[in-house]
Amino acid sequence: MFFVILFVFIYVNNTSLFTKERTAKPLLLAHRGLGQTFPMEGIESDTCTASRIYEPEHPYLENTIPSMKAAFEAGADIVELDIKPTKDGQFAVFHDWTLDCRTNAKGMVQDYTMDELKNIDIGYAYTADQGKTHPFRGKGIGLMPSLEEVLSSFPDNSFLIHIKSSDPGEGVQLAEVLSSLPKERLTRLTVYGGDEPIGMLKEKLPSIRVMSKASLKSCLVSYMGAGWTGYVPSVCRNTQLHIPEKFARLLWGWPDKFLNRMDAVDTRVIMVAGDGDWSEGFDSAQDLERLPDHYSGGIWTNRIDVIAPALKIEKIP
Repeated sequence: MFFVILFVFIYVNNTSLFTKERTAKPLLLAHRGLGQTFPMEGIESDTCTASRIYEPEHPYLENTIPSMKAAFEAGADIVELDIKPTKDGQFAVFHDWTLDCRTNAKGMVQDYTMDELKNIDIGYAYTADQGKTHPFRGKGIGLMPSLEEVLSSFPDNSFLIHIKSSDPGEGVQLAEVLSSLPKERLTRLTVYGGDEPIGMLKEKLPSIRVMSKASLKSCLVSYMGAGWTGYVPSVCRNTQLHIPEKFARLLWGWPDKFLNRMDAVDTRVIMVAGDGDWSEGFDSAQDLERLPDHYSGGIWTNRIDVIAPALKIEKIP
């Protein structure tokens, strides 16, 4: 009898059937703004994705101010961007470890000053036909922005900032940059990345929302152990969770009750496609069919220009 009662308690406490329907629209996160996409088959950590893009459907390059503007105008609630330290102590907004893949320059971002990076053509090497043509060559000069430039260009918008290294010094440096911002502005920023820099950033700037592999794992493991009771562990509070769709249904209360619990502790939930290994997104109307009915959490997408209109169409009676 005890186990029957326990089973009933767990079921009732975690099913979304008795949860008030969530009516908010999904939160749309545009990965790197609006950029060129590419097939994910056979991709490795050192794959030069600029050399394998699909035939371009729009003129934008990732991590640029025009691409971010286009993403917000298309319907993005948040834009994700990548940062790299420069030779002169700034942060450039750029994805790759080196400049070799996409640009007409060689070496690391940190080998150049921000002014020097402005002279690089970031669209130089993009090709959809194995190098026969380069549709963005000559069009990317001056388009690599600094983080400060991005934040000043979009003072009221929300960003997810990605520290791509494991250098704790980058966390300290970013804390110095962000500490000069008004508190209200900080509420619209989230930072994720390596455990060490994120740990230092949180130590220097405790109020900012952060996420790392360590914080994500700690939250999910703790929640899987205690979440069936309805309790949300402290490590899951005021953070961000990137949940691969492959594992989402294993979470206690998924989807609506889980989302309600995270909302109550000021934690943002972003659902990513597949197993989450390679920044896969919900990038087509067909992808959206895999989401739970009336899903109102966050959605990671590489094609905000496709997904935002598709969601609007779905909402028409």
